[in-house]
Amino acid sequence: MSRTPRTRRVIIDTDAKNEADDQFAIVHALLSETLDVRGIIAAHFGTQRSATSMLDSRAEIDLLLGMMGRDDVRAENGAAEALPDEDTPLDSPGARLIIEEARREDAGPLQIAFLGPLTDMAAALLLDPGLVETDTTVIWIGGPGYEVREPGEGIEFNLRNDVAAANVVFRSGIRIWQVPRTAYVMSSVGYAELDEKVAPCGELGAYLVRQLKEFNETVQGGPIEHRALGDSPAVGLMLNPLGGLFRTRPAPLFSAEGALLPGAGHTVRVCEMYDARYLLEDFFAKLRRFAAAQPGV
Repeated sequence: MSRTPRTRRVIIDTDAKNEADDQFAIVHALLSETLDVRGIIAAHFGTQRSATSMLDSRAEIDLLLGMMGRDDVRAENGAAEALPDEDTPLDSPGARLIIEEARREDAGPLQIAFLGPLTDMAAALLLDPGLVETDTTVIWIGGPGYEVREPGEGIEFNLRNDVAAANVVFRSGIRIWQVPRTAYVMSSVGYAELDEKVAPCGELGAYLVRQLKEFNETVQGGPIEHRALGDSPAVGLMLNPLGGLFRTRPAPLFSAEGALLPGAGHTVRVCEMYDARYLLEDFFAKLRRFAAAQPGV
């Protein structure tokens, strides 16, 4: 008699040094016993803040894995830059990891969370178009909202860093769960809560809060005491998809300016809201449990 698997096979593709929220999502995934993290891929985040953004992401992934004692988790480099066009893949160890895991026939469904641009997924699809026939779900934190846009609103950051890749993925027909900007900004935490629930949780908790506040100081032009943990809904959807309010929409394509264009006839499941209470409290509890189990705590 077959048994229901106790773990879900996942990959995290992350521009981990881009801001300060990827770190929370990575740690949450690694602390979740039902997630079998098959690998973490370092993603680029453009050249505006760094000429070596993918390598910066890789260094941050390695730092977190070291702090958590997780030398069992595979880490790979993704593409160092955006696709040159919609027909040319950028091969990388990260893209090959995606292909390898998606092609496995002995391990059940695969979910891949993209916390930055879709470059590595697009590369994998261009290298192996047959991936669309595998039991793979792309979970993307990115893209604009579908109904509400502020006047003068610029292109969403993760989309801006590789519009061509987004078009490759959305045109392909692969299964996509999208968390657009209008939804991911709703996962905010305040400094007071971070100081109370995260910072006391050992070296790891202190680092997470410190790097978040330091990042805020570099980018905010006015007073601030909060941060949206905008990448964490991707982990929440892996753990508890019923926590998301979804609407199925025609999958769009994207203009160079980030506007929605008619698509290729596929659909995308758009997460319009995620249960922030569950998401944040689950993370706080798991981090507290992890810290309590460390020697000397």
